[in-house]
Amino acid sequence: MNRIQKLFQKKSKKIVPFITAGFPTKDATKNMVLAFEESGASMIELGMPYSDPLADGVVIQKASDIALSNGVNLSWIINTVKEIRLESQIPIILMGYINPILSYGLDKFVKDCSEAGVDGFILPDLPPEEASEYVTLCEQYNLSSIFLVAPNTSNERIKEVSTLAKDLIYCVSILGITGGSVSTDNKIPDYLKRVQENSICPYVVGFGIDCKEKVDWMNDHSDGAVIGSHFLKNLMECETSDDAVRKVKELMKELY
Repeated sequence: MNRIQKLFQKKSKKIVPFITAGFPTKDATKNMVLAFEESGASMIELGMPYSDPLADGVVIQKASDIALSNGVNLSWIINTVKEIRLESQIPIILMGYINPILSYGLDKFVKDCSEAGVDGFILPDLPPEEASEYVTLCEQYNLSSIFLVAPNTSNERIKEVSTLAKDLIYCVSILGITGGSVSTDNKIPDYLKRVQENSICPYVVGFGIDCKEKVDWMNDHSDGAVIGSHFLKNLMECETSDDAVRKVKELMKELY
């Protein structure tokens, strides 16, 4: 059983922060992950910066640009996870896009990530229909291949995606790019009810979650809340690792 499977064995309030690796500074990444864990985070989604991120809004794009200008690449991210694993066993998911991974080598990437202590991946631009080799490699190395569903995803598709994913699926709360605001009084309840009825595995919700009220509501209606743009927007002002750690602790306190 991997760390993600263990995490979702029991129901509890789960906050899953998304941060971009190497933002705001390279040396802040490990320290922020440890600060998130200390502040109550259940799992970390670590973004692999990319120059053309199709699912990301302005805030995450800006964070990616800063990280890339800091010299971040896949090898550095994998080594950073290795360093984190010397001090923490919090589940870590890498989120990113397929092109840099193919350039690195898919088999080598999954193998190296497994050896470093990564627990799974979210690759928004890799459709399930084209993911057979990737899914097989994840199974081989006991990593979670996490796929996305959205409010317009059919019940049958939810079943298919969750069967393929096995461990966890990511529910996009709104149609569009990250960073938009989500309201819990629109069609979200019906959507998450459909996911609950059709998914064979746990599911977390992300996009547009930015306050304690939404975190609590999402946890009542799913297995956890993913928060990205809210953290990154507030971290933009941080110039040092110490600044970022202080900001992480402050923001997490507001969400609990």
